[in-house]
Amino acid sequence: MKFLANENVPLASITRLKNSGFDIKAIGSDNPGVSDAEVMMLSIDEFRTIITYDSDYGELIFKYGYRPMAGVIFIRNQPADPFETATIIDKLTMNKGITFERALTVVDKDHIRQKRF
Repeated sequence: MKFLANENVPLASITRLKNSGFDIKAIGSDNPGVSDAEVMMLSIDEFRTIITYDSDYGELIFKYGYRPMAGVIFIRNQPADPFETATIIDKLTMNKGITFERALTVVDKDHIRQKRF
């Protein structure tokens, strides 16, 4: 599984995930300032699951027809500490009942919801 961390994902979490063996690219380091549509296209081209705190990705999928086949993980609540995103991704990937492909996965404090596309 490959991930693409949006610019709003803390660098500390990206580093922790990389050090844990995750294949993750960081928009903030590799492509700063690109549009959400460009992030989508990179995700599609490289089959990477987007990790973001930006709710616009749901609109890009369901209103504008983008289809990032590896999926999008939208975390609703801003992280309380810079490592929180890594902890969330760790837990999600360990849950064998969750697949990210062709889905918008919405994570909040108490729930995980998925909408398939």
